[in-house]
Amino acid sequence: MAGDLLPSDPESVGPYRLIRRLGTGGMGQVYLASSAGGRLVAVKVIRPELAADRGFRSRFEREVRAARSVSGMFTAPVVDADADGQPPWLATAYVPGPSLSDAVAERGPMPPDVVLTLAAGLAEALVAIHAAGLVHRDLKPSNVLLAGDGPRVIDFGISRAADASVLTQTGMIMGSPGYLSPEQAEGRPVGPSGDVFSLGAVLAFAASGEGPFGAGPAVALAFRVVNAAPNLSGVPEQLRPMIDRCLAKDPAARPTPGELLASLAAGNAEPGWLSQPPAPNRRVARRGRLGLIATAAALLAASAIALAVSGQGPRTVRTPARPAASAASPDGVWTGTYDCSQGLTGVRLTITGANGGALVATVDFYPVATNPSVAEGSYELVGTYSAADGLVLHPDYWVDEPPGYEMVGLSAPPPHADSMSGSVQGADCSTFSVTR
Repeated sequence: MAGDLLPSDPESVGPYRLIRRLGTGGMGQVYLASSAGGRLVAVKVIRPELAADRGFRSRFEREVRAARSVSGMFTAPVVDADADGQPPWLATAYVPGPSLSDAVAERGPMPPDVVLTLAAGLAEALVAIHAAGLVHRDLKPSNVLLAGDGPRVIDFGISRAADASVLTQTGMIMGSPGYLSPEQAEGRPVGPSGDVFSLGAVLAFAASGEGPFGAGPAVALAFRVVNAAPNLSGVPEQLRPMIDRCLAKDPAARPTPGELLASLAAGNAEPGWLSQPPAPNRRVARRGRLGLIATAAALLAASAIALAVSGQGPRTVRTPARPAASAASPDGVWTGTYDCSQGLTGVRLTITGANGGALVATVDFYPVATNPSVAEGSYELVGTYSAADGLVLHPDYWVDEPPGYEMVGLSAPPPHADSMSGSVQGADCSTFSVTR
């Protein structure tokens, strides 16, 4: 589950300082972390029972080496790993956006044109993964992250390292039963076509809000995957032929990712990516980190605090003001202005956690009297602070995204008492100034 670090969590893993929990998977705990230079990464720490298996460590090192060669646009690249660590760990580029499972749970099924775009991005990701000699083996909604410029596939290849682990030895099914292929459910060899079956199940979930083999115990799901026809009754008619081909029981009858990508490119539709979904409940978003899709500009340079390129008067229902912290800490509620292409814009910046080094912040932006035409919006950030290096925050997710707006960046030295100023990194942006 996503949330704050627990007392039992380490402060750092390898060279990366942990910021918060992102979630838990079958192979271990995943954390948001920061490098010494401020780059955000997702660090997966392997479970102790797997780490105790020397055979697993050898397979993990081999699979990580192959995974680092994958460089597709729609994958989250592996940037670092230590198979000999105590425990072993893996770091991938951090993708600011919710998982497909969280997005569908929060906002419901995707429209058909968005599912087509999702299909193209995931097919292209599989092309890159298979070209590196890997098979994902665990493609599922929680392993698909939704960035502003398209989906990202995570955890590719490394699940194979656990196939002969203590988990399998105790009779547990590796992979996610409602999304694994029939051959994987039966313990037969799994090739690239197994990932295509999983892709079909993922697309059925995106289009209908439910997996094509229902819910229930793992054994029951695995039985349906092998023996039952998929239930596509909730999938829009125009998507069923594509998904049904992917879900063929015979691996040879499924399209390759390249064939699927070519058929999507030759289609009549010009699907667009997600845009302007309804804002989530703020308290739920803050607890669950299910936020909205970040725009492509959310992937801007690392040394930045995300502000937005635009802003209407501050709303009366916002994050409650917190007591001002000491002059050496940026904790508290800051208000002021910044200047970008849309002109002078009001901003309220609420920061917590600076005394521990890792930050969570909220930006609310709005018009000022001299520039009333800009919009109003809000989003969350994460980052770091030190007395030596100052403030560094990165976009996490939109809370309230006005159409056509992008998150941009800001860096600042340590604040002086109750004032802080710095430069804004973004197109046609210059400076900001706030007080508390």
